[in-house]
Amino acid sequence: MAITVDGPLLELSTALPPVERQAVIPAGFVAAGGVAGIKASGRPDLALIATIAGSDGVRVPAAAAAVFTPNAFAAAPVQLSRRHLAATDSAGEGRFGWASGIISTSGCANAATGAAGEADQAIVATILAEALGTPEEQTLLLSTGIIGTRLPLDIVRSGVAAVAPTLAPSDDGLAAAAEALRTTDSTVKVATVSITLPDVDGLAVRVVRVTGIAKGVGMIHPRMATMLSIVLTDATVDPATLYGLLRPAVARTWDQLSVDGDTSTNDTVFLLASGAAGSVEVTAGTREAVELGRAIEAVARDLARQQASDGEGATTLLTCQVSGAADDADARAVARTVISSSLVKAAAHGRDPNWGRIAGAAGNAVLADEAVLAAAGMPPAAARGRAGTAANLDPDRLRIAISGHLVFDGTKGGPVEFDRGAARASMNGPELLIRLDLGLGAGTGEAFGCDLTETYVIENSEYTT
Repeated sequence: MAITVDGPLLELSTALPPVERQAVIPAGFVAAGGVAGIKASGRPDLALIATIAGSDGVRVPAAAAAVFTPNAFAAAPVQLSRRHLAATDSAGEGRFGWASGIISTSGCANAATGAAGEADQAIVATILAEALGTPEEQTLLLSTGIIGTRLPLDIVRSGVAAVAPTLAPSDDGLAAAAEALRTTDSTVKVATVSITLPDVDGLAVRVVRVTGIAKGVGMIHPRMATMLSIVLTDATVDPATLYGLLRPAVARTWDQLSVDGDTSTNDTVFLLASGAAGSVEVTAGTREAVELGRAIEAVARDLARQQASDGEGATTLLTCQVSGAADDADARAVARTVISSSLVKAAAHGRDPNWGRIAGAAGNAVLADEAVLAAAGMPPAAARGRAGTAANLDPDRLRIAISGHLVFDGTKGGPVEFDRGAARASMNGPELLIRLDLGLGAGTGEAFGCDLTETYVIENSEYTT
């Protein structure tokens, strides 16, 4: 899609279905959230999500897919969840499998805690499995909070005992789980998309829902960003196909999100499919797969935007849209570099239309690593050769607009005269849009971030005290 830098806003999301910012639990799942006491504040800190039980009373496992942090200090819940997915489907190598329950503990990351932390996490899995009546290898685990602290197992045990009986197939239950995910988030983050797919006979139409909840507003930077998210759908999909839909969506959304330039030890996205909607099975390469993939990406994109908007200390959502790139990978690289720039983020906070910082950031853009490029759809050989290389950019073709004001036009010699007062005033809103057209091709991409403020520095200077 062509985007003119000085024209009206043209969302790159126009090919995606509309999103409702509410928690609508898909069929086949139950959810709950509550207070265990891990957080000293007394706020909700324990979230549970599980599949429903079949006629025999045993929980029906859902197809599961995941994307995890690449951080070398990957936390104990990340490592254990990988092992559990691999145990339920060895072909997935820890990327997909089957699951009946998810637990999130907030207030302790259980990262960099060594063998003792790994043993703690295994006990949490046992606690959850016993509460749900499901095999341990069908449990998935999330933790968030301070790095280097041990999980208080007695508190977790009593918390699960109190929260598990409240699991319900209700929107309120899922909303409570979203609330319990939070750490420094100021708002809950939920998103739902509804689509229609044929039923198993290919005749009637079934409503299929994709709903996501997420947390994370600090330690966020591209390469799975820093966040936790659980996305649920009642579509019927096998684990491998589900992963094939999730990973490209992550590459185009959460891999394009940055708040402060720091990646985390606990980043995780889980996507579970219950198959309870009664729709036809979604198989790779079909129209149904395209429709479900678009719904998953729409949910991921909206959650990523909510996270950027709620970045620690943030006063504005910073969005960069790039068009005219040689290809989409170049466009995403430029957009990602612009919103990740500390100088651009500081200028955004001061509502300073300093296009030089934007141009400088764009000129430093390099493509994502091989795994992300391949996940977004680039052929493996090309991804291997282009990973980390400079994005194509010609200053004589580049055009830059800030909040609808054209500030640089390389096709006309570079800087252009513009009303700085009007531009500054237009930057003072809930979303600041930076748009670049590279004049080199048809590639488009976008990225999301926020301004860098004094509040961010203060909050993170006292995080553990």
